[in-house]
Amino acid sequence: MTARATRTGGYAEHAEETDDLDVEEALALVREPREDNGPAAGGPTRGGQVPAPAAEAGHACDDRHHKASPWPQARETAARAARAGARRAPVAVSLGDALGLALAAPLDALTDLPSFDTSAMDGWAVAGPGPWDVREEGVLAGHGPAEPLTDGEAVRIATGARIPPDTTAVLRSEHGRTDGKGRLHPTRDTVHGQDIRPRGQECRSGDQLLPVGTLVTPAVLGLAAAAGYDTVTAVPRPRAEVLVLGDELLTEGLPHDGLIRDALGPMLPPWLRALGAEVTRVRRLGDDAKALHKAVTSSDADLIVTTGGTASGPVDHVHPILRRIGAELLVDGVKVRPGHPMLLARTKEGQHLVGLPGNPLAAVSGLLTLAEPLLRTLAARPAPEPYTLPLKDAVHGHPHDTRLIPVVLRGDHAVPLHYNGPAMLRGIAAADALAVVPPGGARQGQEAELLDLPWAAAGIGVCFT
Repeated sequence: MTARATRTGGYAEHAEETDDLDVEEALALVREPREDNGPAAGGPTRGGQVPAPAAEAGHACDDRHHKASPWPQARETAARAARAGARRAPVAVSLGDALGLALAAPLDALTDLPSFDTSAMDGWAVAGPGPWDVREEGVLAGHGPAEPLTDGEAVRIATGARIPPDTTAVLRSEHGRTDGKGRLHPTRDTVHGQDIRPRGQECRSGDQLLPVGTLVTPAVLGLAAAAGYDTVTAVPRPRAEVLVLGDELLTEGLPHDGLIRDALGPMLPPWLRALGAEVTRVRRLGDDAKALHKAVTSSDADLIVTTGGTASGPVDHVHPILRRIGAELLVDGVKVRPGHPMLLARTKEGQHLVGLPGNPLAAVSGLLTLAEPLLRTLAARPAPEPYTLPLKDAVHGHPHDTRLIPVVLRGDHAVPLHYNGPAMLRGIAAADALAVVPPGGARQGQEAELLDLPWAAAGIGVCFT
């Protein structure tokens, strides 16, 4: 795998000094601290965060870790789980609502394009060799057919207007002049058929314009409209429901008295939309096992996303409820940091549950590991092309697990960001992508696979509505 594209920050190297931090100065605050010999081997880093090996190695030997899936295998399991379900019925979607969907039927031309001979330029429609007598009334776009021309006759015509019968060419406005008698003379040679778009030049009625599986982009919408479509047949957006767990979560105001703000309730719905889902509901259930059971068993969503409660503490109710309802546990923990205690289960035919850890960055890891491939497959979206960039700095690794590290892309390097602990969002909020760091870490300059964030990747992914 190689770098997909060279990216730059788009900022001048010698910007004028201002009272505000420029983007590079701001990003420096969340980059990994550097020593002459690279990152320190242990101990707290700037901001008090302990590197991953010291912070998380204590979990490596618990029973659940031994049955956890390797990170690449977990992603493939999620994609395969979606493929194993019942085929989702295509739907007719208006052009205004189809952006980001995949075509479930070929886009065939409903008419010739163009559907009549049209002028490619503003100028004059002319018949025969010049000079020409010019009619008084011109031909405009959107009007019915004009009277036929006779040899030696011309008429003013606008771009896109229907060509009068017996026209031999269109003379551009800048290539003609009129004399004192009102006769039109060419200032350069004219060629038969010049600047005329003939009927069917782009396609004939019935031609296939785009195949099944094409992602609907703005350009696809324009082509569909030009070809006569009001709706397209597409794979529907998978429906997702978010269940936010935890008695300690506040929905407003400052943290106090052991309570903290809920970061996942505001973050997950737009992120899921950016991954192609329709978020049907967000519910805050606290640590109520009965409420969680009712919410899971009554949901009609394609994907249920829970936050927290995936470990084995006294109020971690996700595993017991999945056992109670007879769900099929497909992934029970992933060898990735942050986010190890994530899970994927099939709750019933055509429905899956992704259990995310409660820590915010760990939840992001779970989204990209399990929810993204599952949603992408349900929506029939193509898998992103893998790509790599060399790391600007060395990155600590976990002894046994993959690490996902927020990075910014600068030129032909990925720059690791600091504040990448499981509970931290400061690094990911500044990031363009997550770098996939193998067990044992990565040295400076080593190529690392990158996972683009939906809003940082150019293209259709930026779709929050």
